[in-house]
Amino acid sequence: MSPPAAGLSRARRDSPALHAPTLHAEWTKLRTLASTGWLLLTVAVLTIAVSTGADASATCQSGCQADAAKLSLSGVQLGQAIVAIIAVLAVSNEYSSGMIKITLTAMPRRLTVLAAKAALISGLVLAVGAVTVLVSVLAGRLILPGRGFTPAHGYPPLSLGDGPVLRAACGSVLYLVLIALLSLGVATIVRESAVAIGLVLGLLYLFPVVTSVVSNPHWHRHLEQIGPMTAGLYIQDTVDVQALPLTPWQGLGVLALWAVGALAVGALLLRLRDA
Repeated sequence: MSPPAAGLSRARRDSPALHAPTLHAEWTKLRTLASTGWLLLTVAVLTIAVSTGADASATCQSGCQADAAKLSLSGVQLGQAIVAIIAVLAVSNEYSSGMIKITLTAMPRRLTVLAAKAALISGLVLAVGAVTVLVSVLAGRLILPGRGFTPAHGYPPLSLGDGPVLRAACGSVLYLVLIALLSLGVATIVRESAVAIGLVLGLLYLFPVVTSVVSNPHWHRHLEQIGPMTAGLYIQDTVDVQALPLTPWQGLGVLALWAVGALAVGALLLRLRDA
C-alpha cells in the first residue's frame, strides 16, 4: 500500500464517525448493564424529590428575593452525581471486566466506540433529564403559590412560556448532558471507576468549597467563573442575572469546555494506549 493510501486507511480507521453496528453494540452493552435502568430511575426520583422538598420548605413574604425557577430545579445539583456515575460506569465497567479488549478487537475504530458511548449516554440523560425537569417545574408551579410565591409578591406561576423559566429548564437538561460527557471523558482518561467518580464529584462539589474560602474578591470571582458546577448552574438563574460573574449561557459554555476538554484528552489516550 502506498504511503498516501496507508495514511487514508489509518484516518478512516480512527475516524469518530458513528456506524449503526457500533451504536447497536454499545446500546446492547448499556441496556444489559444491570445498574443503568436503576440509576436512571434514581436520577429522576432523587432530582424531583429534592426539588419538591425545596419548594415545600420555602416561604415568601412581601419583599422576598428568592429565585422561584432555580428553587424548583435545585434537585439537579444532587441528580448530577448519579448522572456522573452512570457515565463513568459505561466506560470503567469494560476495563474492570476486561471486556474492553473484546470491544476494541471487534470494533478497532476506537474513536467511533467512544463517540457511540457519548451519543447513547447523552440520549439517555437527555430523555430522563427532560422528563425530570418538566415534572420539577410543574411541582414548583403547584406548590410555590401555597408558600407565598404569588403574583401579589411579584411571582407569577412558573410557566415554560416565560422566557427565563424556559431557558432555566432547557439549560438544566443540557447541564445534565454535559455532566455526563465530562464524566465519560474523565472515565476514559483514568479507567478506574472509583478514581473517575471521585475526580468528577471533586470537580463538581469541592470546587465551590475551595472558592468559598478565597477572600480576595478578584480571585473569588474568577474561581466562580471557571468552576464547572458554579458556572454551569448560572443557566438556572432568572433573578438578578446581570449581577452574575457570567451570563447564563456563558456559564453553560464553561461547563461545555470542561466536557470537550475531558473527551478530547480521553480520545487521545484511547488511541495511544493499549486496551
